[in-house]
Amino acid sequence: MRWILSSVVCVILIFSLTAHKTDVGVKGAKAVPRNVIFLVMDGTNSDVVTLARWYNGRSLNMDHLINGGVKTYSLESSITDSAAAGTALATGQKTVTDAIGMVPNEVNPALPPSGEKAPRTFKPVANLLEAAQEKGLATGIVSTSPIQHATPAAFSAHAVKRNDFDDIGEQQVYQGMDVVLGGGKQSLAPASILKDDKLKKVPFGVKEARQDHENLIDVIKKHGYTYVENKWDMERMPGDKMWGSFAYGDIAYDFDRKKLAPDQPSLSDMTKKAIDVLSQKNKGFFLFIEGSKIDWAAHKNDPVGMISEVLSFDHAVGEAMKFAKQDKQTMVVAVTDHGNSGLTIGAKTTNKTYAYTPIDKVINPLKKAKLTVSGAVSQLKKDRSNLEGVLKEYGLDDLTNGEMKKVESSVDVEGEMVKLLAARAHLGFTTHGHTGEDVFLYSYGPGKPTGLVNNIDISKYMAKYLQIDLAMTTKKRFVNAAEYYRRKGFMIKIERSDEENPVFMAKKRKLKIEYPENKNIMIKNGKIKKLNGVNVYNGRDFFVPMD
Repeated sequence: MRWILSSVVCVILIFSLTAHKTDVGVKGAKAVPRNVIFLVMDGTNSDVVTLARWYNGRSLNMDHLINGGVKTYSLESSITDSAAAGTALATGQKTVTDAIGMVPNEVNPALPPSGEKAPRTFKPVANLLEAAQEKGLATGIVSTSPIQHATPAAFSAHAVKRNDFDDIGEQQVYQGMDVVLGGGKQSLAPASILKDDKLKKVPFGVKEARQDHENLIDVIKKHGYTYVENKWDMERMPGDKMWGSFAYGDIAYDFDRKKLAPDQPSLSDMTKKAIDVLSQKNKGFFLFIEGSKIDWAAHKNDPVGMISEVLSFDHAVGEAMKFAKQDKQTMVVAVTDHGNSGLTIGAKTTNKTYAYTPIDKVINPLKKAKLTVSGAVSQLKKDRSNLEGVLKEYGLDDLTNGEMKKVESSVDVEGEMVKLLAARAHLGFTTHGHTGEDVFLYSYGPGKPTGLVNNIDISKYMAKYLQIDLAMTTKKRFVNAAEYYRRKGFMIKIERSDEENPVFMAKKRKLKIEYPENKNIMIKNGKIKKLNGVNVYNGRDFFVPMD
């Protein structure tokens, strides 16, 4: 009996030591670095994924990772916008429309006697990327939209309004990320620097070029980044920090890139490069990747654009999986932040024929298109003399006389084109806006989320696996400066002589402390000190890091 007990004790001891070694290694050895790759395909409902799979002719990389579903509603709406959705995914907290990495101090405030909503105040909350930095992990973001757009912004900045691209862009530059790859060059420098007549606007009325006249491209270079603007430089340039600005606004749709923007990298190209840079640091990393323009195509009801970007995103998932399978210490999660367009395979035209609609009846009309509707119409001359050729690029080479006349006379050529192609492919759309359904959850690796989860739960799985603390990071990085310095006996004010660059100031006897908005510095009696996060201003209060 004593022999049996001794044997059992030995087995337990050996198992305990083995388990310990798996996690942190033998005594004196370093812990194995843990990584998370978080991919978001913006604005994608389930029928789009089905359509892309049929178009592809084989299974998608994502198909092998499906593990559950995600609830997408925001704090006050059953249908979320991308800012609130991105904030939920990045911070683990619900918020309201337009808010980036900020939460309101009150929810559904009562209407005052005037009948107007009382003004809200917002406070910043830490995201996964910031919490990862607190632990010393490498970090990065990748996006096919401008990097200042809602979803990548939610993982790297804080703003009350999602269209505050100047503030978001400046915070990103001073955030200390290791890799940033995407569009959005126009928010990195003033018009005097960006002397290019091809500057184009992005949604939500963003002004072209920076309004504060700061040249952030110079700052990026001074911060030690290898700065690149085309895919060839991105692929060949070495370095442990890289910033790629490949478009003034958004990167071209994947189906359009070869013809219209051959110098731009694909999402999978950027994903591979980001992983290469981050993994060489050998200290663990958090990487956020967004396939942004599925959502943009969905807003247009363009099935070709939607397929283009789902397949592009799936290739990026493939790159993430290659690394994760080899590394074995990497969690990969892919989700969409919300649905968009209500695309259906089947429409009113198939009310009586849906049971006799083979796949090729749906896919063949779509495969005739060589470009997305945006790509095709970008080639249209002002006098529309090449309209037939443009229609053919979008797969519309069989229009009736009546259909042709309708397109010729339309002020919305894109709108008419997508309607015609959707009808030929037996596709329906319910809206040009977002939708509120639950979406698929794709996950792989240690600690991965499974089952039906809320969007705010995903970050908790990642934080637990990376052993990072979102709540503690919020406390450390976002201290209300006015409250803190008043308690210390300082006189305080916010200097607004430069409207684009407010500064929090605190004075006490001969001591003067300044915190410029959006930067990771404080100035103490004229001497600059680098901080471990950025200074955030919500229009009323400054929130600053306290080491």
